[in-house]
Amino acid sequence: KAQRLLARRSPQKSFFETLIRSLIILCVAIAVVLSSISVCDGRWLFARGQLFGLWHFCTVSNGSVLKCVTDLSLAKVEGLSVGVIPIRSMVSFAVVVAIFGLELLMVSQVCEDANARRKWSMGSILIIGSFLLSATGVLSFSILVKDHLTFTGFTLAYWCEFIAAFLFFLNGISGLHINSLTHPRN
Repeated sequence: KAQRLLARRSPQKSFFETLIRSLIILCVAIAVVLSSISVCDGRWLFARGQLFGLWHFCTVSNGSVLKCVTDLSLAKVEGLSVGVIPIRSMVSFAVVVAIFGLELLMVSQVCEDANARRKWSMGSILIIGSFLLSATGVLSFSILVKDHLTFTGFTLAYWCEFIAAFLFFLNGISGLHINSLTHPRN
């Protein structure tokens, strides 16, 4: 009877596997926070006294006071008012998808049942989906305001989204890789 019980038990994870999975979860959580801050702030580019964003267009007056409007057509950038709608939808949806992916990653580690490996894989795939949405949004915004781009014009909010996209990619790929290393397919 004791041998049958031992045969049914799942193999214990090593310390390093648990550590790596925990670090992946931590990095995804950091990426979700960075991306959330970036989407909520939404001011991504400062150029020639103008602040371009996902939600507002601002100008700097003589007294260094920002005058912001939600009518992006006032920016006089062709396609900005229409093009920013799918961009903000993509980056907002990237945050939502990443939250669900993070939840699956955490649940797979807390509830070590027969489906834990599948939950981890699905969470990693959702994180890669977040990367695709986030990177597409960042790239689309850069293309949309290409005439105003300067390397130093990108704001901290833009760099937060850029780094979040990078972290989504690294952690999604790492999550799939650690899963394939620890549970090779037969």
